[in-house]
Amino acid sequence: LTHHKKSIRAMVQPSFENTFMSGAADCLKKWQGKDGRFLKSFTGHKSVINAMAINDDGVLVSGGDNGSLNFWDYKTGHCFQQTSTVAQPGSLADAENGIFASQFDLTGTRLVTCEADKTVKIWKQEDDASELTHPIDMVAWRKKCLTEAKQRY
Repeated sequence: LTHHKKSIRAMVQPSFENTFMSGAADCLKKWQGKDGRFLKSFTGHKSVINAMAINDDGVLVSGGDNGSLNFWDYKTGHCFQQTSTVAQPGSLADAENGIFASQFDLTGTRLVTCEADKTVKIWKQEDDASELTHPIDMVAWRKKCLTEAKQRY
């Protein structure tokens, strides 16, 4: 499987379908599990991807070496949220801000990350988040999907 332009540092496989994701500095890629056929690129994470996790609701998280976390819809490839971790006090801000490993707990609602600042952090989803509080720019997303579809092959 040779579609990445940079080295691959992370992989994850969901429990609900026979596919898997690979993550590198250039993008994330979705593959068919049965024959390794390339399915889709997820672009927009501007960092080297060190860690990925996916829950049974189809939320994929990618963690970068700069402390960034991107949350994606696994079926569509839409990045619906971006955030960054904060290094603990006394850490070197840029050098110790990376995400090295991530995993959802058994409920699928909390994300556990292992980070360069020697911490384990537990992230919980916002209970009051909705389409009104976190709107999706459908026009920009649709345009991005069409552009990627034209560049796929």
